[in-house]
Amino acid sequence: MFDTKVRDREVHTGPRPAHQPQWSDHPQYELARRKLATAPALVTAAEVADLRTVLADVAAGRAVLLQAGDCVESLSECTAKHVAGKLAVLDRLAERMAARTGVPVVRVGRIGGQFAKPRSRATEWYCGRELPTFRGHMINSTLATPAARQPDPHRMVLAYDAAAVVTHLVGQRRLAATGPWTSHEALVLDYEESLVRVDPASGTTLLASTHLPWIGERTRQPDGAHVALLASVANPVACKIGPNAAPDDVVRLCRLLDPDRVPGRLVLVMRMGRRGITDAMPGIVVAVRRAGHPVIWLSDPMHGNTVRAGNGMKTRYLRDVAAEASAFREILEGHGQHAGGLHLEVAAADVTECVGGTVADDAALRSRYTTLCDPRLNPDQAATLIDAWT
Repeated sequence: MFDTKVRDREVHTGPRPAHQPQWSDHPQYELARRKLATAPALVTAAEVADLRTVLADVAAGRAVLLQAGDCVESLSECTAKHVAGKLAVLDRLAERMAARTGVPVVRVGRIGGQFAKPRSRATEWYCGRELPTFRGHMINSTLATPAARQPDPHRMVLAYDAAAVVTHLVGQRRLAATGPWTSHEALVLDYEESLVRVDPASGTTLLASTHLPWIGERTRQPDGAHVALLASVANPVACKIGPNAAPDDVVRLCRLLDPDRVPGRLVLVMRMGRRGITDAMPGIVVAVRRAGHPVIWLSDPMHGNTVRAGNGMKTRYLRDVAAEASAFREILEGHGQHAGGLHLEVAAADVTECVGGTVADDAALRSRYTTLCDPRLNPDQAATLIDAWT
């Protein structure tokens, strides 16, 4: 059993971090934090250690990593049927990647906790009125009313309960060291800090909400609370890196998140955009290599290529996604580094949210556009991308 005692101090002590819900005055806030602080861990120290071991193989070039799943999870889809469908797609794509690369593929889902998203705008327009933006089911509702869009801390408890179901189902499918494993962006600090646990057997401090947490491009400040949190736990951790990142800043992040330079500890997820990657990424690769950090290099070719289609719908073009993924691999191989894999937003269903392959043009987007936030590839588009990347 983990020690579930509330820690004596919070990870962050400075100004309020960015992209956090404004809900500390809500009457349910303290109760929600207490419930989470005493809730059972969702992952174990042994599972985390096993994942770090197989990720060390990725860092050494003996395997690759496929991290894929929904942009943001729906609480209504945390059922055995939905999870089975999502994992079946992850398995299908991993098997395709393994066949084309000839090495094992570590399977990590964006699943079991991906219930919150940072948003670029605080409000959005719906049927002629301005409402708070939907920020994920951990924070507010998709219902388009002012009341439903208010942040509600009780939703953290609902998210934990849903994550517990999903994590259990994922664990039942873990038949090999290659996975599947859970991952999500460690965005909402009230949730994540409440789920830090200490394993009494080893003294290991874990973020018990997921196997592989990541920090987003918008919250990767070296002196920020999100970096401090993930620096303090034994999980393997990932960090998104965008086109404006300076090489020295990335090296500083590596020193904070991987001070002992341990293979399998740190994943750097490049999300540059096809127009920015060739200018921005080479200097980062050189700087990290010189600093001696054995990171896993992962390509997120989707987030830097989000655009508005001619009909105004948010989308991504498969040709741009494939171009960035290919450029990522070419840059790494040109510097003698291992291209560690792909980080993708993929639906389990045959959605029409990205243009290319089975989605002919912008007009076809309206057919099955069901994402709660950003556009996802459908399984056939993701398979096409893997073929292009390999």
